[in-house]
Amino acid sequence: MKKRLKEMEDEAAALRDMQAKVEKEMGAGQDPAAAAQQASKEEADARSVYVGNVDYSCTPEEVQQHFQSCGTVNRVTILTDKFGQPKGFAYVEFLEVEAVQNALILNESELHGRPIKVAAKRTNVPGLKQHRGRGGFGAPYMPYFPRRPYMPYPSYPYPYGFGKVPRFRRPMRYRPYY
Repeated sequence: MKKRLKEMEDEAAALRDMQAKVEKEMGAGQDPAAAAQQASKEEADARSVYVGNVDYSCTPEEVQQHFQSCGTVNRVTILTDKFGQPKGFAYVEFLEVEAVQNALILNESELHGRPIKVAAKRTNVPGLKQHRGRGGFGAPYMPYFPRRPYMPYPSYPYPYGFGKVPRFRRPMRYRPYY
């Protein structure tokens, strides 16, 4: 029995060593590139603003012209749906970080006759995707509540005759949302 236990411990140690070696190889191969890409993404997000309530007929050139007074515009992205129609918001990337503060001053200014909403672009954190949960009640981790069991209507209530229900009291089986 002790011999078998020793064999199992040796095998577990060998597996831990192999796992550590594989993690080291994978981590060394992916971490610098992924970290550099993440850093460049965060740096670009620090130089960008979100523009909401953009008119559907607005072009990137018009958005660029609107934000030209804040600083040098590097790129304007107007997001579209799968049919190519604009979603009504855009992202404006500047060359310098100071231009973001100047762009925030343009909040509630008019573009194509519509007041636009300007906010600093937030960096997307992977893995924090919001979902509705099983119950569909809107809370991210709301538990699922099953429906209440059907309570059959008694054939005749004792104080009243068959089929007679007083106006002030609803029948037991009336439960529209349960």
